[in-house]
Amino acid sequence: MEIVDAQIHLWQGDGAPPHHRQEPYLIEDALADMDEAGIDRVVNCPAIWDEGANDYAVEAATRYPDRFATLGWFPLTAAPDPAAVDVLLARPGMLGLRFVLASPELIAALTSGGLDWLWRAADERELPVGLMVFPEHLPLLGGIAARHRRMRLLIDHLAVLPFFTLPQAGEHFDALLELGKHPNIAVKATGVPSMATDPYPFASTHDLLRRTFEAFGPERMFWGTDITRMRCTWRQCVTSFTEELPWLTGEDLELVMGRAVRDWIKWP
Repeated sequence: MEIVDAQIHLWQGDGAPPHHRQEPYLIEDALADMDEAGIDRVVNCPAIWDEGANDYAVEAATRYPDRFATLGWFPLTAAPDPAAVDVLLARPGMLGLRFVLASPELIAALTSGGLDWLWRAADERELPVGLMVFPEHLPLLGGIAARHRRMRLLIDHLAVLPFFTLPQAGEHFDALLELGKHPNIAVKATGVPSMATDPYPFASTHDLLRRTFEAFGPERMFWGTDITRMRCTWRQCVTSFTEELPWLTGEDLELVMGRAVRDWIKWP
């Protein structure tokens, strides 16, 4: 079974937020960790705290195209510019977009329709778009997805913020699971150990994972880690799904653990 991590970050510079490792996470670091944990491929979401992270993502995908693909980003604070999408997607390994909509300026743009140009551009190009949003903004994504059916959204971390643990981390799940009715919305089951209140195998999260699976199905629920902020090993992140969820087996397991995210972002 091929294992594909739906979200990691590579970066070279300083400035990582305190919930991530403070040293740069380099291509060589990731490859060594992947080999040790049995990870075949990763989807790199270039670190937003490193202005050179997109360039570094291109280097990773150029050197190791069978191991790294990228959902890249560009600043959304300038004037709307659909051409920026084409410039980014022309670079090696760039298969789609990913944005963190957490600053007051970007939240205002999201809630006011100021990002409609971006959704139109992604829809016209039939792109995958990863999003990290606050839980209270989840209902907006349903409307965006309904209006732009050729765009494929990926919601980061089950919409759980990095500092939240259960039960607070699960308070928005009704709103999240409601989005399962939109066939062009998928969820990344990434960062799951961080919301657990117990050690491996993180049984406190299992009910929410089962509910997510039932709402989105194996084709739209993607395993992953955000490994640079995990407090467990990469291998434990793998086996917490492959060995500890008795309802996740066979082809469903293969899809969740990698095949589905490759299909979603069209990574051959």
